[in-house]
Amino acid sequence: MGILSLLAFLLSCMIQEVGAEMKLSPEELTVLRGEEAQFTCSTSNIQWAVMTWQLNQIPILTIHNETGVLPVANPDVSAKESPDSPGDWVFSLKNTERQHQGEVTCNLQDIDRRTASLSVQEKGNVKVFGDNKLVLKGESALFECQAAGWYPEPSLHWRVDDKPVSQGEYNISSEESGKDLFTVTSFHSVMAAKSSHVVCLASVSALTRPLNSSVRLTVVAEVVQDGDDCTVLLAVTALLAALLLLLLLCIAAVLCYRQRRQAKSSTQEAIWFSQSGSGGGSVAEATGGQFNPGYTSEGPTDAVYNELFIEAGRTMDFATFTKVPDVVSSSSWSESQTQASLSEESSNNVRRITTV
Repeated sequence: MGILSLLAFLLSCMIQEVGAEMKLSPEELTVLRGEEAQFTCSTSNIQWAVMTWQLNQIPILTIHNETGVLPVANPDVSAKESPDSPGDWVFSLKNTERQHQGEVTCNLQDIDRRTASLSVQEKGNVKVFGDNKLVLKGESALFECQAAGWYPEPSLHWRVDDKPVSQGEYNISSEESGKDLFTVTSFHSVMAAKSSHVVCLASVSALTRPLNSSVRLTVVAEVVQDGDDCTVLLAVTALLAALLLLLLLCIAAVLCYRQRRQAKSSTQEAIWFSQSGSGGGSVAEATGGQFNPGYTSEGPTDAVYNELFIEAGRTMDFATFTKVPDVVSSSSWSESQTQASLSEESSNNVRRITTV
């Protein structure tokens, strides 16, 4: 009995020693769907003959200690010896799918085996519904965020101006859709105190950085209460008021000038028609001259001339007549009389009328 117990003890010690010489790392690995998963199997026992890699207890790759990796049918499965540690073999699985998650086993035939865990996650998308919002200060704005197409269920949280929002300030609901994918929806109400960025983030453990979607919250009261913006607004308002006042003054001056011209023209026409209608006014009175006692008219009277002027279109202005002198010398009078007599004697059909 003592000999059998001793042999059993020695055998167990040998197994533990051999097992301690074998290692599979990492023990747990999580990747996103489509990424590459790598495991390293190392041993200090150089007596092994065959190393077999299994995925969920199904052999997928075999390595011979002398000939190396045996041919495989799956192009996504490969293995190579580590250049830094001879004797260590690196197993690679490309284009991982959800069906690949489970146990990955490195088996040293007739010596020992080690098992690790592989998890494959799926990245979806995240979106904050609606466009940028414009609200009055003190009002609340409601935002909705949805993270769809994730596996497993993603963690979702909010940030406002790069500050995390407490989970008690928003609600989360989750539902599972086809292909075991999850959709998470969250509503968050923000009190409009100042303009800020509202960000919704979704993530799973395999992501190094969470996916995010953001919108802009603009508070209207900030534009009114800002001192610089208020000064600019007042300056613009004053400039527009000054330009409007200048425009009104120009319009008033033009209207006043036109009214004065119309009034002056009406006065001149009234004087003209009054003189033409009376027939008793003389040219001297209309032109502001003085009466010449040395002048006698042999032709038509002033009334006849006025009628001629009216029939001609009233184009003559009495203001164009030159004032005659108040006193006419006797020599000038006699010469004009002599010329008039000669003219009458020479021809009875020709008459000259001199208007002064």
